[in-house]
Amino acid sequence: MLLPLQIGITGGIGSGKSVVCKLFSCLGIPVYNADSRAKWLTNHNLQIIKSVVALLGSDAYDAEGLYNTSYVSSLVFKNEDLLKKLNAIIHPVVMQDTADWVENHATSPYVVKEAAIMNKAGDRNALDFVVVVEAPLELRVSRILQRDKRSEDEIRAIVKRQVSDEERKKVADFFINNDEESALIPQVLKLHNIFKAGKISN
Repeated sequence: MLLPLQIGITGGIGSGKSVVCKLFSCLGIPVYNADSRAKWLTNHNLQIIKSVVALLGSDAYDAEGLYNTSYVSSLVFKNEDLLKKLNAIIHPVVMQDTADWVENHATSPYVVKEAAIMNKAGDRNALDFVVVVEAPLELRVSRILQRDKRSEDEIRAIVKRQVSDEERKKVADFFINNDEESALIPQVLKLHNIFKAGKISN
């Protein structure tokens, strides 16, 4: 089957990767948000629900049947083995969901996958290129303060827990500078013209 190029877009919290993805979407390019889709599947996929409850107990879902993020986090983030087992339940389902989504958009010249955490293209993924969205740390913090009901200390703690800018640069094939001084749309259009040029066979 002839598949579209698969482009990964990542960046730290507040970098503006979602804005960049919206611009690609405005150009008619399908966008898959891996993080939000994983949350949806964790709440709705019966295979995941059954396996998570077997691993973590019935409290892993609340009275309304929704994934109890705070409870699960309290268990897995102090137990690396448990976290690996949880990821082994969720990740394969998300990967299959992604593969199905890509096939459903086979007529598109390329597709975009947005995720906060991403390996280098070809490293345990089907990505052809990875785009890293960058912005200065202080600007990122300012954006999140305006967007979310979080304190500055909370935001900086989240940034520290995320992949470092240096590590993120190692996976990048392309960069988009979203510092509010560099024009964003021309950068997206330039990459759009590169990516729409061809397909790969599978």
